[in-house]
Amino acid sequence: MHRLAASCLLFVPGNRPERFGKALASGAELVCIDLEDAVPATAKAEARAAVVAALPSLPRERIAVRINGLKTEAGLRDLLALKDAGVMPDALLVPMVESAGELAPLQAVGVPAFIPLIETAAGLAAATEIAVSPGVVAVMFGGGDLSGELGVELAWEPLAVARGQLILACARARVPAIDVPFVHMADADGLALETRRAQALGFAAKAAIHPDQVAIIQNIMQPQPADIAEARAALAAFAAGGGQAVRYKGRMLEAPLVRRLERLVAFEEKDHA
Repeated sequence: MHRLAASCLLFVPGNRPERFGKALASGAELVCIDLEDAVPATAKAEARAAVVAALPSLPRERIAVRINGLKTEAGLRDLLALKDAGVMPDALLVPMVESAGELAPLQAVGVPAFIPLIETAAGLAAATEIAVSPGVVAVMFGGGDLSGELGVELAWEPLAVARGQLILACARARVPAIDVPFVHMADADGLALETRRAQALGFAAKAAIHPDQVAIIQNIMQPQPADIAEARAALAAFAAGGGQAVRYKGRMLEAPLVRRLERLVAFEEKDHA
């Protein structure tokens, strides 16, 4: 895995191996087995052993693992257990990253790709240097911990500025951004609204904490056939105009807008490659 190729990342607790298959059956493009927040302190060793045992039988291209923070003993044990067992997944999620230097242990043991979670004000201030670090394939917005640090509700409005700052950092680094899960599992309308807002802001993916959230997220985050067809038609009109700004369906079509349309078409071509 050398790039993020998912619009939805579904978390599943690492101490519940009976749920791994169910998570994969949800259709989520990427399933993240969680050794951190979803696992109580008393079950860390059990979860670590369960993940090491399960990984060889799981589809490598659809599995990531979130280890505990690298400033903790549990996180270092997670990393070494995966390395020593020879079952390192294609991607690791790393929580509570606040500087690029914290990623050095991952680079030292040869982790193929990793996704730092920006969950604090300090991490947000260093987001660009973190995002440009070798091995980083995406950055995730950890709104839960950040909301706690700020003393605000885990909702769109209080975290809007922080989300925008993360998007700009990821744009500078040219890596995709993943939005925090929507925690109100019974509120499908609220999930759809927040996912649309995240997509409009520039997030490439959104995390989920329940299989029922997956289809809603993917249907919004993934370009629809009509979007692709419209992008192709607009690009054809731009090309027919000699690559100069042209009037297309009542609006001006010029290079900055064309780059977005090209990304839509590239997404569809990559998906069907």
